[in-house]
Amino acid sequence: MNILVINAGSSSLKYQLFQMEEGNILAKGRVERIGMETAILTHEPTGKAEVHEVREILEHTTAIRKVLELLVHPEHGVLASMSEIDAVGHRVVHGGESFKSSVLVNDEVKKEIKRLFDLAPLHNPAHMLGISAVEANMPGVPQAVVFDTAFHQSMPAHAYLYPVPMALYRKHKVRRYGFHGTSHNYVSERAAAFLGRPLEQLKLVTCHIGNGASCAAIMGGKSVDTSMGMTPLEGLMMGTRSGDLDPAIVPYAMGKEDLTLGEISSMLNKHSGLQAISGISSDMREIVEALEAGDKNAALAFEMYEYRLRKYIGAYAAAMNGVDAIVFTAGVGENSELLRQTVCERLTFLGVEFDEEANRTGRGLERRISKQGSKVEVLVIPTNEEWVIARDTYGLIQSQNV
Repeated sequence: MNILVINAGSSSLKYQLFQMEEGNILAKGRVERIGMETAILTHEPTGKAEVHEVREILEHTTAIRKVLELLVHPEHGVLASMSEIDAVGHRVVHGGESFKSSVLVNDEVKKEIKRLFDLAPLHNPAHMLGISAVEANMPGVPQAVVFDTAFHQSMPAHAYLYPVPMALYRKHKVRRYGFHGTSHNYVSERAAAFLGRPLEQLKLVTCHIGNGASCAAIMGGKSVDTSMGMTPLEGLMMGTRSGDLDPAIVPYAMGKEDLTLGEISSMLNKHSGLQAISGISSDMREIVEALEAGDKNAALAFEMYEYRLRKYIGAYAAAMNGVDAIVFTAGVGENSELLRQTVCERLTFLGVEFDEEANRTGRGLERRISKQGSKVEVLVIPTNEEWVIARDTYGLIQSQNV
């Protein structure tokens, strides 16, 4: 069975085509700058030359059509015809309280995703564009949606509620939802397999550290807390997001700088975090380069970033009354040796014994970076959210055909 995985943004679209029985990626690619005459389409068929095109692509339906044309192209394609695509799986950021697991798309599901637009105004409308574009190009092909928030629906009320008037929750569903759930779910399963222990017996802190970043406390395979909140702004310091701060800063800054709601939101989401403190970049690689060259602002940005991450790890160990393993994943978590080392060398109180040599080697592989016999294991597990989307889509199709 061939599953096409799509992650649609407001002006972009990423895709991967999986052959499920073998677990192989047949092709992957992306379309950028949708809505412009100079849109960029990159197609990477496995075993064939990469295709790079600049062309007019004004909306998502055209973007999907161009992707499908390349997938069946006589020279650049990997399929004989579109009929060989058995199903399409989509990433959807926000499922609210409505979706606790992945589901097949029908009219009711689409209606509910639209109802949740207010909770994810930058993401859910774009995902619906992707779903509609597939319907227009591949009528009758089943589609599934996999939600970033679904994995965290296992959180207890004391973890997901905020200490504000309950009317805000009852009327407007103001609560913690959490994100990156697909990634946290995947790496927790892989960590259990790596350790050779049942997931149901483990207490894990998983750290999805990229430009957007979140931690999760996972006990017995279920999320019991996570750092992102009602939106992805809460929690860790990130590339351009502030993470946790005193909420009184919002009206104070608005008054002092005469900012609108839109401007304060843009400041906290797009002009804070590493970018704001370093004055250089939101990219951890550039921060580390500047730090090593003696830049004091880069050093401060790194120190704040590491400190806040370490605090969350400690907090979640307390929340679960212990921790068996800490897992690093995503762009920064998988690739920044310095961040992992700095965090781990300051967690000796938990029983972490860090292996500096293991931390330097094995990039791109699942590996242990704590010493043998360490009370708390530390692992690096490359994430694979697209595979989870394909796997869930495959499972839903299979169950429907039983």
